[in-house]
Amino acid sequence: MMEIMEGSHAVAHAVRMCRPEVIAAYPITPQTHIVEALAEMVANCSLDAEYITVESEFSALSACLGASAAGSRVYSATTSQGLALMFEVCFNTAGMRLPVVMSIVNRALGAPLSIWNDQQDSISLRDSGWLQFYAEDNQEATDLHYIAYRVAEDKGVLLPAFVCFDGFILSHTYEPVEMLTQEQVDSYLPPYSPVQRLDSKNPISIGLFASPDYYMEFRYEIDRAMKASSQVIREAGRRFGEMFGRDYSNLVEEYRMDDAECAIVAMGSICGTVKDAIDEMRRDGQKAGLLRIRTFRPFPGDEIKKALAGVSSVAVLDKNISLGAKGAVALEVRDALYGSGIPVLDYIIALGGRDVAKKDIKSVVKMAMAGNGDLFYGLRGEVLG
Repeated sequence: MMEIMEGSHAVAHAVRMCRPEVIAAYPITPQTHIVEALAEMVANCSLDAEYITVESEFSALSACLGASAAGSRVYSATTSQGLALMFEVCFNTAGMRLPVVMSIVNRALGAPLSIWNDQQDSISLRDSGWLQFYAEDNQEATDLHYIAYRVAEDKGVLLPAFVCFDGFILSHTYEPVEMLTQEQVDSYLPPYSPVQRLDSKNPISIGLFASPDYYMEFRYEIDRAMKASSQVIREAGRRFGEMFGRDYSNLVEEYRMDDAECAIVAMGSICGTVKDAIDEMRRDGQKAGLLRIRTFRPFPGDEIKKALAGVSSVAVLDKNISLGAKGAVALEVRDALYGSGIPVLDYIIALGGRDVAKKDIKSVVKMAMAGNGDLFYGLRGEVLG
């Protein structure tokens, strides 16, 4: 059924239909509306779950870790400084192979303090062992939660997952969203059946001390599971498309790439603006296209290499910065295209919520075609001076 819903509320209803048994989250702008809505559902008995009130984000994910280890399907949500406070527990959750699903409502990190959107928070955890999905709009943000649970809980994966969508731009925006029924979700997402769980009648230990003789093998197993998850994501996305008409079987999305000379690579809600700008450029005879990355972890290097094989230049829009180097997305795109001879130019853009208009996208394409890149786009004049 199609409904006009705030992005956060649509996500909350999707989470409800995934039937989490334990929810623990600490409110922080701009993800608060999600957990407020879920708390109300639990209080009104429309969601049969244990809602744990905690004193911090560190405690929230710690509670989820424990509940998942005990065999429950769990959920949390956070952003920005809250995710930073969870840093230690994020690594522990992945290392213990616990399929926690967490919404990340992307927001800039301080200092200086900013409540506006960029993707620095989730990108900073790219090496933690969590799957990372990035939504372009609220329909995708909603659907990706069903897919994230199915993939994370797959016995060949068993890794936690971030579902990332842009703070305020999506979380507080009302859009048409086609919501599934509980019966439809139940037919797609089976009940959680843990491979192992903490049980006093059959005691085991999880996440213990590892000596140098064994630690590296654990990291290898996580890396192998992350790479194997690519095929599981494709299969889960294909099945979702067969059942509900929205296909997520590709880890990337191509837009007007068939004859593109300059390809823009980006993630998240900025891609809607990019598509509009490309349509206008096409009417003016400029052959630009978009390659949108939906899944940053696992990184779809092979798909990117194939999609960009015919272009003459690549412009990456990075809403993050690996300080002292470049944007994280551009670094990985360059690695994927190593040896191809295709120039990959990086544009650090929209940090801290800086607006991006269609004219900015057109300007980036013009610079990329001229070979001018690897810069912070749109810096204020007094900084440049």
